Amino acid sequence: MADSNHQEIWDEFRSLVNMTPSELENWLDSDESKSVGQKSEDGGESVGHKSGHTIIEIKHTKKADLSDDQWAHMQKVVGYIKRHSKQKPKGDISDTNWRYSLMNWGHDPLKD
Repeated sequence: MADSNHQEIWDEFRSLVNMTPSELENWLDSDESKSVGQKSEDGGESVGHKSGHTIIEIKHTKKADLSDDQWAHMQKVVGYIKRHSKQKPKGDISDTNWRYSLMNWGHDPLKD
């Protein structure tokens, strides 16, 4: 990936992922977090929940030390948050699967 592309991904990731690592860790431990998302056939951890753990690792890594896989994951996170945000349901979103799913990806829409 070109450095300019990295800078764009970095900026978008930092702007869209608005939960701190500790907020995200606490959230991922909750029943609500574990109740949403696409699960594998064996019923294990959902894609978003697993992503949340990867996001925490990324947030604890210096920009210069990020691996290609981490850059690719950051790009995936940015794409997911942008796509999913457009599907916002009407009404109060506080206790919705839509919000919970976004939070698994490090974005709390109530913080916007």
